[in-house]
Amino acid sequence: MGYQRFVVLGDSCAEGLDDPYPDSAVYRGWADLVAGRLTERDPDLRYANLAVRGRRLDQIIAEQFATARALQPDLVALFGGGNDVLSMRFDPATVVGRVDRAVRELTAFVPTVVVFTISDISGRIPIVRGLGARLSVLNAAMRAAARRHGALLVDLEPDEAVRDLRYFGRDRLHLSEHGHRRVAARVLAGLDCEHDPSWLAPLPGPLARLGMREHLEWLWGQVLPVAITRLRNQLSGRSPGDGLLPKRPELLPMADPAALPVIDRY
Repeated sequence: MGYQRFVVLGDSCAEGLDDPYPDSAVYRGWADLVAGRLTERDPDLRYANLAVRGRRLDQIIAEQFATARALQPDLVALFGGGNDVLSMRFDPATVVGRVDRAVRELTAFVPTVVVFTISDISGRIPIVRGLGARLSVLNAAMRAAARRHGALLVDLEPDEAVRDLRYFGRDRLHLSEHGHRRVAARVLAGLDCEHDPSWLAPLPGPLARLGMREHLEWLWGQVLPVAITRLRNQLSGRSPGDGLLPKRPELLPMADPAALPVIDRY
């Protein structure tokens, strides 16, 4: 099946952190890769990406759904929930309700909706108490909502690649180029679209074995600054994405120069 209007919604993972285009501060990510492959199958495809980093599901619904509806997409991918899980005010019932509402509303006006579970990164981010249990709540809710409302589920939770840090950026939270390619392959497979098999092939060589020095450098340089910033934002009611614009707010051909900026607009 071909698609004409592809819209992506969500947070930093949908935006493409940490997979910048070569020689650019603009992020590529799995969504751009999927759009590129879909364009090969149907050159008339138009693609928009409304995702903004730091957004919870309630913010995604409030800020991105109306725009998505106006674009009249026939394919939508929603990647969200990670910021709900990391919130100081995490509440299981609230997250379950947000997931169901998001999937229900999208499937009411989009023929094909793609949603995701999230791999268990709790072993790499021990400072968030109960992170594994929180992720289980989110993932169970996403599976149930996909079944209930007829969305296509890309189930990333059981992916063994989560144990290989080469699939993740320096913060061990956002995906690297390898990680985004892997997600893109899973999405394309779910849409019955061909993809590069190397995107799912195991990376060559053994898993990285990090010593205490590397763990301390990561904790000091990546975890603590983010944790402090997140705490300040949540206490003040702010979000990391406040004031930022989506990288592709309009439906444009993937190859359109206007859709591939070479400077960071943030």
